Amino acid sequence: MNIAELELSALSRMCLSRRIGSITELDDQIQALVAERNALHITVDWQFSIMDARDKLRRHYEKVTSKD
Repeated sequence: MNIAELELSALSRMCLSRRIGSITELDDQIQALVAERNALHITVDWQFSIMDARDKLRRHYEKVTSKD
């Protein structure tokens, strides 16, 4: 999951779980959420290194080989 997916998930849980009457109201809700998350300095606490992730997720990626 990347950071954009995490942010969309937060948006979905906080704003999109209810009916919003207009695009303007939706925009206001989203801007308020973004401002709040920025003020709180929300970060991602990755639990593993890039090498660990590559090793663990290797089966999901196609092997790339060079043609020298």
